[in-house]
Amino acid sequence: MIACEGYATKHVAVVGLGKSGLAAARALCRSGARVLAWDDGEAARAQAEAEGIPVRDPARIRWAAMDALVLSPGIPHTFPKPHEAARLAKHAGVPIIGDAELLATSGASAQMIAITGTNGKSTTTALVGHILENAGRDVEVGGNLGPAICDMAMMEVGSAYVLELSSYQLELCPTARFKVGVLLNITPDHLDRHGGMGGYVRAKKNIFRGQGSGDISVVGIDDEASRAIFDELKAKNDRKIIPISCAGKAPGGVYVDGATLIDDLQNKAVKVMDVAKLAHLPGRHNAQNIAAAYATARMMNVPVGDIVKGIESFPGLAHRQERLGALNGVAFVNDSKATNGEAAAKALACYDNIYWIAGGLAKDGGLAGLENLMSAVRGAFLIGDAAEVFAGFLADKVKVEMCGDLETATKTAFAAAQDDNLEDATVLLSPACASFDQFRSFEHRGDAFRAIFERLSTDGAASA
Repeated sequence: MIACEGYATKHVAVVGLGKSGLAAARALCRSGARVLAWDDGEAARAQAEAEGIPVRDPARIRWAAMDALVLSPGIPHTFPKPHEAARLAKHAGVPIIGDAELLATSGASAQMIAITGTNGKSTTTALVGHILENAGRDVEVGGNLGPAICDMAMMEVGSAYVLELSSYQLELCPTARFKVGVLLNITPDHLDRHGGMGGYVRAKKNIFRGQGSGDISVVGIDDEASRAIFDELKAKNDRKIIPISCAGKAPGGVYVDGATLIDDLQNKAVKVMDVAKLAHLPGRHNAQNIAAAYATARMMNVPVGDIVKGIESFPGLAHRQERLGALNGVAFVNDSKATNGEAAAKALACYDNIYWIAGGLAKDGGLAGLENLMSAVRGAFLIGDAAEVFAGFLADKVKVEMCGDLETATKTAFAAAQDDNLEDATVLLSPACASFDQFRSFEHRGDAFRAIFERLSTDGAASA
């Protein structure tokens, strides 16, 4: 657990007592801060009280006496409407921060690597951590992925924190300085929480806010918003800036040309490896993740050979195009993490003869932009609240079946794949939706899909 040296004896409110918020409250209490905690859920408040953490309604807090409000990232502080605690804190001039700010002020001596992007940040974060660990580095990986930031260990010189940070978290770390900041891409997402695309872009750009001489910015240049940030940083010329691309050359950076990873950091365009052979990192989007992870590891002085070994041995992440196995020649791929159309598009581009399970709680944009990816889809098997809307979008493009729930969809898709008897058939769960209509989380949804596959496998011989 990190120390919160900068907040010893200070008065700190912690609002939102999920994984990250409760970890922050514990760390602050252990560090000698005077904590008042709150969650809108009664069960979360009861858990905090059972651990000896004082609980108080924000309306009863004397905000003029507070030194900070630590807000969990899921709680709005601006759009669409600020939580009452955030409103009261702002009125009293109390700084609103998150757990990344607590780490930045903890006194830990390790370098911090922060990774963000609309898509790919979890895979890239895990891949960077895997490469560094396999190269013998002392590493803690967490944030939006894995353990809460405040649950990570205090690290010393020579070690590194590798942090996945969401746009919500990046709004709440005003003084954090990241040795390496990585921005993969920006496409519309969470716009209601940021007041539109401009606010979302500003939040992502915060990953570079505290950087200066000696720091490194790794920036994707394949979308307009990210390219504009790259150009802006380049014009400042106050740090090392590395472009990455999976769609074209990135002079002075790292890019994928066809299926070849190219290191142009010394302007020599050195061929590094063939990324097409990496079964656990399929598709163009993963080529971008590989380029970003390679550039980051190089900036951390990891030898090229060790980076290549780390990339090749990376097992992939659960729920991110996770190949569960094959049953009667039909592959099953769990891409439950694809909670928007942009993420689902990346999976749809990777396979032939797809039996696509989609639906859930739709996000803004729905399936817009996926029209050109339907040629490989042999059928769409729809579930959840979005099923009717998705059916209307897909009706003239692919065969659609309304399945209602995940088990029905999986069994129906598998039966259709067996009937068609095509080579390279894949039952793909890539919902393009949030999970909260039928599941607790995308992890819960992916675990349910895995369990259905395992039950189906008892009736036939599954193969890897």
